[in-house]
Amino acid sequence: MQLDWMTGFAGLLVGTVVGVTGVGGGALMTPILVLFFGIAPQTAVGTDLLYASLTKMFGTAVHHNHGTVDWQVVKRLAWGSLPAAALTLAWMSLTETNRVKSGFIIDAVGVALIITSLGMLFKDRLHGIGRNLRVVDSERFKYVQPVMTVVCGVVLGVLVTLTSIGAGALGTVMLVYLYPLRLNSSKLVGTDMAHAIPLALIAGLGHLTLGNVDYRLLLNLLLGSIPGVLIGSVISTRAPLNVIRYAIAIVLGLVAIKMLNL
Repeated sequence: MQLDWMTGFAGLLVGTVVGVTGVGGGALMTPILVLFFGIAPQTAVGTDLLYASLTKMFGTAVHHNHGTVDWQVVKRLAWGSLPAAALTLAWMSLTETNRVKSGFIIDAVGVALIITSLGMLFKDRLHGIGRNLRVVDSERFKYVQPVMTVVCGVVLGVLVTLTSIGAGALGTVMLVYLYPLRLNSSKLVGTDMAHAIPLALIAGLGHLTLGNVDYRLLLNLLLGSIPGVLIGSVISTRAPLNVIRYAIAIVLGLVAIKMLNL
């Protein structure tokens, strides 16, 4: 019972962060499950993916009602991420579990956390670079924008399927560079969250077929995360997003060091 209560609270905490910032779902939940609750890495990834997809449905509904989802950008990301997720799942199935036992997922999670942390820390600088390119060389930037969005989707598809990390945190960093004028802070959160749903769902269902999902753990996480993401989505326009982002980035960097030293 104590473990159930604690995992429910973890779901509430992470769900609220996701609702406020659109980031931190897999990047926070997977390390929490592995480091604090002793969940096997492959089970943490698989369960977290389904948890994230279901949780973000509620947050996306709130953002959609407020008109803060750019569905065209969502489609461009999905064209790259969904096939990449399917191919990654096929590769994981063909290699069976030997890579999991050798610590492959632990290492992959650690590397993903470092990339995510650095991306969040330098998000403003990337936004500035993207904004300058968009203004100075508008036609060329707009020409490559759709293709680069699909490529970013491919990267996210592979990374998220392997580690459950990146759909929110790294996705927003990519979008803030590619769409510096089109997406304001609210649309950035809503659009990234909407894209994370089909990606996390497909990857999560794939992990389900591989036996990497704990149903009881999933239910406990959802009981906490659904109210958390709804609360977070409502207060997202009032929260000090920069302060929260830097704090999350530092925490993720420290957790990455811990994960890689396991």
